[in-house]
Amino acid sequence: MKMRKLGKSELEVSALGFGCMGLSYGYGPATDRSTAVALIRRAYELGVTFFDTAEAYGPGSNEELLGEALAPFRSKVVIATKFGFRNGNVAEGLDSRPENIRAVAEASLKRLKTEVIDLFYQHRVDPTVPVEDVAGAVKDLIAAGKVRFFGMSEAGVESIRRAHAVLPVTALQSEYSMWWREPEAELLPLLEELGIGLVPFSPLGKGFLTGAINASTQFDSSDFRNVVPRFAEAARKANQGLVDILGDMASAKGATRAQIALAWLLARQPWIVPIPGTTKLHRLEENLGAASLELSATDLADIEAVLSGIQIEGHRYPPHLQARVGR
Repeated sequence: MKMRKLGKSELEVSALGFGCMGLSYGYGPATDRSTAVALIRRAYELGVTFFDTAEAYGPGSNEELLGEALAPFRSKVVIATKFGFRNGNVAEGLDSRPENIRAVAEASLKRLKTEVIDLFYQHRVDPTVPVEDVAGAVKDLIAAGKVRFFGMSEAGVESIRRAHAVLPVTALQSEYSMWWREPEAELLPLLEELGIGLVPFSPLGKGFLTGAINASTQFDSSDFRNVVPRFAEAARKANQGLVDILGDMASAKGATRAQIALAWLLARQPWIVPIPGTTKLHRLEENLGAASLELSATDLADIEAVLSGIQIEGHRYPPHLQARVGR
C-alpha cells in the first residue's frame, strides 16, 4: 500500500486507514472479539498501518480490542484515539477539561497496551473549555512522551486556527464523501493553508455508497443510522440515484462502487487519508483495492459533472448531534 503524510507533519500512514468504531459501537451488536481481532490483523497484513479508535467507542472496549489486535506489531503501526466525552460516554456530554484529557490519555495508554498515543484527537470541540487550553494540555502530554501528534475532529475553522496557534494540528477528522461535500467550502482550503491532513470518516456514506442499502433496508434497533435523517426511508429512496450512477461508473472502470468512492477521495488531495470501517473480510479487501485504483483527470471531471447535478436529501445528523459539530 502507498503511504501518505498527514499535512506537513512527519506522521506517515497508509493511504487508507481502518476505522474501528463499527466493530464495537454505533452499527448494531459488537462483532465477536476473535473475529474483530482477526479482521484488524488482516488489515495490517494487507498494508494498513493507520488504525482509528476512541475512548467513547464502547466506551473503552474498542481501544482494548485494538490494543490486543495490534500488540504483535505495535511499533509498525499508527494508532489514533480520541478524548472529549464525560466518562467516555457520548450520552453524558462533552468534557475537554485539561484534567480529563490527562486522565483519558493514561487510561487509553493502558487499554491500547502502548507507551505512546500516535495521534490524539479532541473528539468534539467543547464550548466550555477554550481550545487553547485543550491544545496546551495535549502539548504537555507530547512533552511527557505520552502523545506524538495532536488532532481535532468535526471542528470549525475558528477553533482549528486558535488551537493550531498553540500546538500544530496534525490532522482534522471530518465526515467527507461523495454525499457529504460541505468540507470543501471552508475546511479544505484552511487545511491546505495550515498544512493539516484530513482524515475522512464515513467515506462510504455509512455504507450507503456501497449499494448494499436501499429504501427497504431494516437496521438493528441499536444502529445509529435509525436516528440519522439521511437514512430515513424516504431519503434513502430519494438518494438511490447517486448509488445507481456510482454503479455505472464502477462498471466502466471494472471496479466496485466503494472503490470508486474511495479512489475519488484519494484523488482530491495527497494529504487526505480516508478510514473506511467494516466488519466483513470481503469488504475490507474490496475497500483496500481502492488504493491501487487510478482515476484519470477525465474520470474526475466526469464524476464532478455527475455529482454537481445531484441533490442529496436528508441531514447527516439529528439536531442534538448536529449542534456538536463545526464549532
